[in-house]
Amino acid sequence: MSDESPQEQRTWLGSEAGMPPPPGWPAPPPAPGRGPRHEPRSKQRRLALILAGALALSVTLAIGASLSYFAGADAGRSTRTGPAFSSDGTTSVPSPAAGIVDINTFTRVFGHSQLAPQGAGSGMVLTSTGEVLTNNHVVQGAWKIEVQVPGGETYTASVVGVDPSHDVALLQLADASGLATITPGDATTLSVGDRVAGIGNALGRGGAPAVATGSVTALGRSITARDPNGSAEKLTGMIQINANIQPGDSGGALVDASGQVVGMVTAGSDGIQTGSGPTAGFAIPIDAALAVVNEIHTGSGDPSVVLLGERGYLGVAVRPLDQSSAAQLGVSQGALVVGIDANGPAQTAGMTAPAVITAIDGRPVTDAESLGPLLHSHVPGDSVTVTWVDASGSHSASAQLIAGPAV
Repeated sequence: MSDESPQEQRTWLGSEAGMPPPPGWPAPPPAPGRGPRHEPRSKQRRLALILAGALALSVTLAIGASLSYFAGADAGRSTRTGPAFSSDGTTSVPSPAAGIVDINTFTRVFGHSQLAPQGAGSGMVLTSTGEVLTNNHVVQGAWKIEVQVPGGETYTASVVGVDPSHDVALLQLADASGLATITPGDATTLSVGDRVAGIGNALGRGGAPAVATGSVTALGRSITARDPNGSAEKLTGMIQINANIQPGDSGGALVDASGQVVGMVTAGSDGIQTGSGPTAGFAIPIDAALAVVNEIHTGSGDPSVVLLGERGYLGVAVRPLDQSSAAQLGVSQGALVVGIDANGPAQTAGMTAPAVITAIDGRPVTDAESLGPLLHSHVPGDSVTVTWVDASGSHSASAQLIAGPAV
């Protein structure tokens, strides 16, 4: 059953800047020189701002209207029982909980040498040797990723590949073996009313995975997740549920009544955060998420969409060009540079802020959003020709890109 009603605005559920750091984490250092947060992203790419890494402190996304289109959250629920549900409707931890992990990310803040906590999310172990599936927004902008498996052992993770347009990321845990894995199910068998449970690192608290039960209220939904700064991502084919999904659950499992994983928890409604109105969660069907994983494994995905391994990092923080800056610098389009990473490629090339990047390798940078795709096609070690304008005039120089944060 498909619901083609107008798209809704929802919030990501991982890497919440407003979420208290996990126990034992220090508070982030002050950042008087920190630039703006995320700006709008295209469907295929995140804004080049994320290439600055240190500015990716927040992916807390605000949401729009309440979910009045599904009245009667309990109507039509399935009576099936299984590992996730007892016959009287109470909750027991489903078997896939053994394959659910906590993901903690760290970022750099301009002007500070130490890493600071960025956020917390969830992930699902796909292989016993440490492949982990999660949302791209859980790890984007992270300079360091740590994954804690049930039982307490913590691993450092690297990014194998991401598809920002589908909000999917595949991680690899260093030196992992013998890990418990999830059991994927078949999301195409779901029907409205089926009982489901969301499992993840609710509120970033760590420890045993939290479980929220509910039912499927719609299939095939299109949603737009949006943050307070206007950054947005449209996702289609989503599973909508009425379970009380929480921030930090992003990347966690949506399981059916038999305990099989049928989706990856991704977004939720404002009722979750404010306590007002009906609650709703949204999950990417597991079949769709694993299709992206296969493209990452085989390298068969569109290279402009599916990004493998580390991508080139220029070391700038950018935002959309405003009228005042455009007038002062005498340009009509480009990406406004508001911060430069110390000793990064841009600084080495002679760039200072404020400036406006107008071209990469002779290809025009029309706005801040277009810079990311031009850089993401390169890997660390590649050299690009950067053209920019500052108060002293127009400049062009070669910059050798380095490894940066997750994109």
